[in-house]
Amino acid sequence: MRRTHRIVMHHVAHVIARTNSEPHRMDLGLAGRVALVTGASKGLGRAIAHALAREGATVVIAARTAATLAATRDAIAADTRARVIAIPTDVGKDGAVEQLVSAARAQAGAIDIVVANAGGPPSTTFATSTEAQYRAAIEQNLLASIRLAHATVPAMQARKWGRVIFLTSMAAKMPLPGLMLSNTARAGLLGFAKTLANEVAKDNVLVNTVLPGHFDTDRARELATMRAERLGVPVETLLAERQATIPVGRSGRAEEMADVVAFLASERASFVTGVALQVDGGQVSSLL
Repeated sequence: MRRTHRIVMHHVAHVIARTNSEPHRMDLGLAGRVALVTGASKGLGRAIAHALAREGATVVIAARTAATLAATRDAIAADTRARVIAIPTDVGKDGAVEQLVSAARAQAGAIDIVVANAGGPPSTTFATSTEAQYRAAIEQNLLASIRLAHATVPAMQARKWGRVIFLTSMAAKMPLPGLMLSNTARAGLLGFAKTLANEVAKDNVLVNTVLPGHFDTDRARELATMRAERLGVPVETLLAERQATIPVGRSGRAEEMADVVAFLASERASFVTGVALQVDGGQVSSLL
C-alpha cells in the first residue's frame, strides 16, 4: 500500500511539475503549422507569437524595429524551443506586405495562420485630426490587413485549411473618446473581415476578428498619456478611472489575449468564423 501511495504521489508531482513548466500550453494541434504575426516585437503581438510558438508552431514575426524584433525572436525561441523567424517590415509601406509574405514562405514554407496586428494611430479628436492622419491610420490599420489577406488567403483556400485573425480594438464596436483615427479605421476592418469570412468558409479558411480592451502594454500607456496631457490630469488618475469602468476590475494581461488568439488559430476552433470577439473584461456594454 505504501509503495502504491509513493508511485501515485510521484506521478502527481510529475504532472504538476510539467504543468508549471508549460503554464499556457493548451495542446491545440498547432505543431507543424506555420504562423505569421505582424506587429510582433512587443505588446500583444509578441505575446501572441509566444503562445503560438509554445503550441509548437513555426512562427514568423514581423515589426518595424529590427533590433527589438531580433531580441523578441531570441527570447521566444529560447523559452519555447520553437523555430522563430524575424523579418523586419513596415506594413504601411508600398509593397511591404507582399515582400514579407514572399520572404516568410521562402524561409518557413506555406503559411497556415495569419495574425494581422499593427500599432494604432495617435490619440486625436475631430478638431485635432488632419487628413494626413486619417490616411496614415487607414493605411496602417485597414489597408495593410486587407493586403495581408490578399497575399495569403488564396493559398490557404487551395490547401483547404487556414486561419486569419485580425486584431483591432474594442473601439470598433464601442467608439472611445479621443480615438477618432482608431475608431474610424478599425470599424472598417470589421466589415471586411465578416465579408471575407463568409466568402472563404467553404474552403475551411476561418476568419475572425479580436477586439482588445484595455491591456497593460506600452501602447495603452502611451495613449493614456496623450489623453491625460490634453485633459490636464495625471496619467495615473486617468488609468485608475479607466480600470473602474472594467467589470473585472483590472486591465488585461497580454498572455490572456494570446491564449484567445491561439485557440482561434487552432483545430479546436473549427466551427468558429466571422466572429468579432471582444476580449475586454466585460467593458463593451452592448449586446452585439
